[in-house]
Amino acid sequence: MIDFTVNKEGLQHNIEKARENNIIIPTIKQMQHPELIPEQIKEKLKTTGLWDVDPVNLFRITWKNEPKESGGLFREIPNIIELPSALTGVKARIFAIVGKWYPTGCHKVGASFGCLAPRLVTGQFDATRHKAVWPSTGNYCRGGAFNSKLLSCDSIAILPAEMSRERFEWLSKIAGEVIATPGCESNVKEIFDKTWELRQRDDVMIFNQFEEMGNPLWHYNVTGHALSDAFEAIKSDGDRFAGACFTSGSAGTMSAGDYLKEQYPTLKLGVGEALQCPTILNNGFGGHRIEGIGDKHIPWIHNVKNTDMVIDIDDEDSQRLLRLFNTAEGQKYLREELKLSEELIEKLTWFGISGIANVLCCIKMAKYYEFTADDVVGTVLTDSAVMYGSRIEELNGMYGAYTENEALLDHNLHMLNLKTDNMQELTYQDRKRIHNLKYYTWVEQQGRTAEELNALWYDTKGTWDTVHAQAKELDELICEFNEATGLLKNL
Repeated sequence: MIDFTVNKEGLQHNIEKARENNIIIPTIKQMQHPELIPEQIKEKLKTTGLWDVDPVNLFRITWKNEPKESGGLFREIPNIIELPSALTGVKARIFAIVGKWYPTGCHKVGASFGCLAPRLVTGQFDATRHKAVWPSTGNYCRGGAFNSKLLSCDSIAILPAEMSRERFEWLSKIAGEVIATPGCESNVKEIFDKTWELRQRDDVMIFNQFEEMGNPLWHYNVTGHALSDAFEAIKSDGDRFAGACFTSGSAGTMSAGDYLKEQYPTLKLGVGEALQCPTILNNGFGGHRIEGIGDKHIPWIHNVKNTDMVIDIDDEDSQRLLRLFNTAEGQKYLREELKLSEELIEKLTWFGISGIANVLCCIKMAKYYEFTADDVVGTVLTDSAVMYGSRIEELNGMYGAYTENEALLDHNLHMLNLKTDNMQELTYQDRKRIHNLKYYTWVEQQGRTAEELNALWYDTKGTWDTVHAQAKELDELICEFNEATGLLKNL
């Protein structure tokens, strides 16, 4: 559960710092319903860039931002991309909500907010003496560093050395310190080892997305609601919300599936991972190239008991499709052969590598369950191609200049030709087996207890359901914090 114990001294320091830096904190309710944001704040957003380091951009932590680089306000529904059968090769309708229009171009600013906000508004994190440490496989530390900057806090970003060049270049301008740990996306243990080293310092606080319950609290209440809003907006008579798929990463987004299963009880929830590191599917290990998802362990915050299926994606599929969607030759194929609209072709550049993997999971799920045209499958696009320009250059270096013939082959081999191999529908015992893998990371290495681990399985009401409901208490604390600064009164 999230601890809301108040540290009065730290809280007073945070209130004073917020007052000095004109920081007003948004509520979870405002992230669900941005129409509730005060008009004076909306006026300021009209002159603020999406990525500007300005505290007002905290109010852009929502799936409902207008798709504008600067001055955007909000939409009634999330930004949605629906993919036609000509592209996916399945009858089922597949849609995704879009992370590109968050500050930093990634929804991880939301997950990191969910982790930082409870400790900030209780004073457990003291912005005058603590540095916020953001261990990550890429985007989470970007979101955490950005939020820290907006909230006038010092930050330390930790991520694997083999992540894309763009991430490191951006972080060097935002984070107070950047630490590159050995390896690639799947080298999470090395990240955790670095956090244990930093824990010896009394001036740091670790915000580990893989175990912080603020992560699933945010996704359940914000991403889950957004996916439901999106489905209700696009559904036709007779449609059913049949499935949702999310690559694991920290597994925070999986809690959006918890919300969806409550609203749509027949929905199937799938978790994706890289075939090159099949930890969930096969207790496996290895390096992979689906940037932003971490493997070789089961995240503490993954409610495995509520997961219906594991789907493994070959990282070569996501790499090849990244090039298809983001080169002139690939786009010519999409335009002339598939007859896709210019609007959709542009929106395909809103898919980052993990977003492509999410869609491939949806396709495999649709094929496995033989979904029809009345079935709808949803997912999220964590980020866009903005962070992967160097990866496309590397692919060109590996395979040579792209051609229309290669675009045809890539679409057929890496999307249309997907099979129902390397996936598994999970029985009760399968889920328990996966859940039990948490022991080796979290109890043996990270200081959790076996009793806490068993509670996540046997006491869902006292664990997952309680965390999901804590958004109300968090909002109350945020409102009290804002009232104490006096800034809302003076807008």
